Amino acid sequence: MKIVYNDGTVGECPQEEELHVLRHSCAHVMAQAIQRLYPEADFAYGPATEKGFYYDVDLGDKKINDEDLLAIEEEMRKIVKENLKFNAFILPRDEAVKLMQDRHEKYKEEHIGDLPEDAIISFYQQGDYIDMCVGPHILYTKALKAFKLTQSSGAYWKNDAKNKMLTRINGVAFASKEELAEYERQQEEARARDHRRIGKEMALFMTDELIGKGLPMFLPNGYTVWQELENYIKAKERKLGYQHVMTPCVGTVQLYETSGHWAHYKANMFPAMEVEGESFVLRPMNCPHHMMIYANKPHSYRDLPIRIGEIAHDFRFESSGTLKGIERGRHFCQNDAHLFVTPDQIKEEVSKVCDLIFDVYKDFNITDYRCVLSLRDPADTEKYHPDDEMWNKAEDALRQVLNDLGIEYTEEIGEAAFYGPKLDVNVKPAVGAEYTLSTCQLDFCLPAKFDLKYVDSDASEQTPVVLHRAILGSLDRFMAFIIEETKGKFPVWLAPTQVKIIPISDKVMDYCTAVYEKLEAAGVRVVLDDRSETMKYKIREAQQVDRCPYMLIIGAKEAEEGLVSLRKRDTIANEVMTLDAFTEKVCSAIANRTLEL
Repeated sequence: MKIVYNDGTVGECPQEEELHVLRHSCAHVMAQAIQRLYPEADFAYGPATEKGFYYDVDLGDKKINDEDLLAIEEEMRKIVKENLKFNAFILPRDEAVKLMQDRHEKYKEEHIGDLPEDAIISFYQQGDYIDMCVGPHILYTKALKAFKLTQSSGAYWKNDAKNKMLTRINGVAFASKEELAEYERQQEEARARDHRRIGKEMALFMTDELIGKGLPMFLPNGYTVWQELENYIKAKERKLGYQHVMTPCVGTVQLYETSGHWAHYKANMFPAMEVEGESFVLRPMNCPHHMMIYANKPHSYRDLPIRIGEIAHDFRFESSGTLKGIERGRHFCQNDAHLFVTPDQIKEEVSKVCDLIFDVYKDFNITDYRCVLSLRDPADTEKYHPDDEMWNKAEDALRQVLNDLGIEYTEEIGEAAFYGPKLDVNVKPAVGAEYTLSTCQLDFCLPAKFDLKYVDSDASEQTPVVLHRAILGSLDRFMAFIIEETKGKFPVWLAPTQVKIIPISDKVMDYCTAVYEKLEAAGVRVVLDDRSETMKYKIREAQQVDRCPYMLIIGAKEAEEGLVSLRKRDTIANEVMTLDAFTEKVCSAIANRTLEL
C-alpha cells in the first residue's frame, strides 16, 4: 500500500503499519464529513486506535444520536467515492498559526502553542478539508473499503475535566469488508453476552442515576447469586484456616496517611468528610483495617501464619467513562484477605494461594487465563513507595517463589501496587479484552508502616510479611464474568431459580403444590408458576428470560402417577421420571456444584 509522508514523499507502507494508516486516514475522512454536515465544527484530536479511530470535536450544543452517525457515515462513503488525494505540506510556525486562525480552529491553534519550538508542523489536505497531522496517510480516499461509526460520547479537551467537554465520535476500520463483517459478528456476540443486558432481563441488578453512577443495587435474583458465591468462597477459605472479620466502610484520613494510600491513591478515593473535627473517607481497600486487627494484640511466631479474610465493601472514584455495570463500579465487594507470615513461610503461603486460585478456576471451568508478575516502574517516583532495597527484596522474593512453584508467567513493568509486587491472574472473557480476576501481592511495606511485630523463637521482635490476596477478585466482577461466560445460564447451584413448576391446567394445582413443598423442603429454590398465562409462554419465559435450569411440566398423567415431566433449559424434549428421582437429581447437582445439567 502506497502512503504519503508529511514532507510530501511517497513510499511503501510496512505491512504491520497498514491498518494504523488506514484508520488514521479514516479519522480525517470522518472529520471532513462532519465539516460538510456541521460547518461550525471545531476539531481537536483525531488519532487511530487499536480497533479503529476517533475524533474529538466541538459541535457547540449539538448532541450526536444514532441517526446522525449514519448520516456522517454516508457522507464518508461519498468522500471515498470522490477518490480525493491526500496532499501533505509543512508550514513555518507563524504561517501554521495564521492558517488555523483563518479556519477558526482554536483547538489546533492551541495545540501548536504546546509544541516545542523546533517542531515540524505539517498538514494534510484532501479536497476542502485540511488537518494538522504528522501522518503518514493513504494516497487516495478510495483505499478505505471497510469502516463503520460505532458511538459518540463525551471527552474533555486534553483529558482535563477543567476544560470543555467535546464530542468524541468513534469508528472502526479494517482492510477488507470480510474483516469488518467478522468484527460486527463479534460485536453481536458481545451484545448477546453483555452482563448489563442479561442482568436487566433476569432482574439481577439495577442502577439509577438518583442513587448515583457506578452504584449498582442487587435485586433478589442477583443477591441470591451473590450470596452463593460468598458462601462458596468462604467455605473454601475456612477449610484453609482463614478467620473472617467485618470492618467499617470508612476510616480516618490519618489511617490512610499511615498506610500511604493518601499519598499514592488519593485521586481514586472519594473526597474526605469532615465530622466533629475529624476527616473520614470511604475506604478504597481493606488492608489498613486488617493491619489494625493484627495490631490489636501481641503475636508469637507460633501464631503465624494468620489469615484474615473479609467480603468487604469498598468504594473508588472511578471516572464515569470507565464504569461498566457490576464489572467496574464505584462500589464493589472484594473477596479480600491478608496473610501475616514469617519470611520463611512466604513460599508455602503463596503456593496455597495459587492452589486456591486454580482450584476455584477448575470449579468454574475457567481455562483461558495467564499469570503476570506485576512490577514497579523505578522511574515513577510518585506512584510507588520510595524504597529501592524493599522493592528489590520483594520482587526477587516473589519471582523466586513463582519460579520454584513452576508457574509460568510474564513480567509487566508499572503494574505493581504502590507498596509491593504482585501476581495477577488475567482472564480472557468470551468477549472483550482480558482483565485481572485474581491477585496475590507481596508486601514488606505496610507491616513496617503500621509497626507490626511478632516475637520470634529467639525472643526478638520481628516484622511480619503480608500477602494481600483476592481469589474471586470482587464478587461483583466475578459475577459479571460468569454471566458473560454462560450468557446467564448459571449452573444449577448458582441459578436464582433452580426449578420452575408449570401446571398444564388448574386441575393439577394440588399436586403441583405438593411438588413445590417437597422441593422447597429439600432446599431447592423453586417457583410454582400459577399465572393465567399459556403453558408455551411460561416455558419460553423460563427458558429464554429466566434461564431456569429445570422446568417441571405437570399434567393429569403426572399428577395421577406421582411423576414429573422434566424439560431442561436448552432442550425441547421432556423426560418423565418420579418426583423422588428428580429431587435426588437436582439436590445432587446442587450439592456437587456440577456445571452440566
